[in-house]
Amino acid sequence: MVDINEVSAVPSPDLLTPDNAVVLFVDHQPQMFFGTGSGDRNSIINATVGLAKAAKVFDVPAVLTTVAAESFSGPILPQLAEVFPDAESIDRTSMNAWEDPALVEAVKATGRTKVVIAGLWTEVCLVLPVLSMLAQGYEVYVVSDASGGVTPQAHEHALQRMIQGGAVPVTWVQVLLELQRDWARTETYGPVTEVVKEHAGAYGLGVFYAQSMINPHAAG
Repeated sequence: MVDINEVSAVPSPDLLTPDNAVVLFVDHQPQMFFGTGSGDRNSIINATVGLAKAAKVFDVPAVLTTVAAESFSGPILPQLAEVFPDAESIDRTSMNAWEDPALVEAVKATGRTKVVIAGLWTEVCLVLPVLSMLAQGYEVYVVSDASGGVTPQAHEHALQRMIQGGAVPVTWVQVLLELQRDWARTETYGPVTEVVKEHAGAYGLGVFYAQSMINPHAAG
């Protein structure tokens, strides 16, 4: 029921902002990519790096974690490490990242309650911490295109399980533009369009065209 007297031009508290979100990257590692078969691995890498750069543009805290980096899965994705050169990846033995005290403390330390999360594989290393965080009251946003499972069915079923548990499915571009939300925010306008042009495919090409042919300040 809408109360017309209460209607105003303000954003929903459900929206992600640079002040209420933290981004969690789970197990973007070589061995995990080798077993990913739910989608094109280059596309997942591109989306992961795009998400990382989105967080960097808006100074959103990012927590990076790996599993068995030295004994099995290998180091974190180098393109991801390049975006956060000063970040130390938290290595674990548990498949469920939320059962690792160091990881939990790192997320808690940000003070943020909206967790944007991406990882490999969707059906194990993503679904387990997502359900665990939801059970403890966090709002969780799963970046589907920066995540991957062993098969398309595994990825999709895991997404459905998380959605049924209360998680919100998003894409990396959706996160980027939700953080920007207004093209009049000039301090992030330029960096955002650069991320779009580099990682957003045809959308990025469209921005490049608009800025070249119509207006150098044209938005996406």
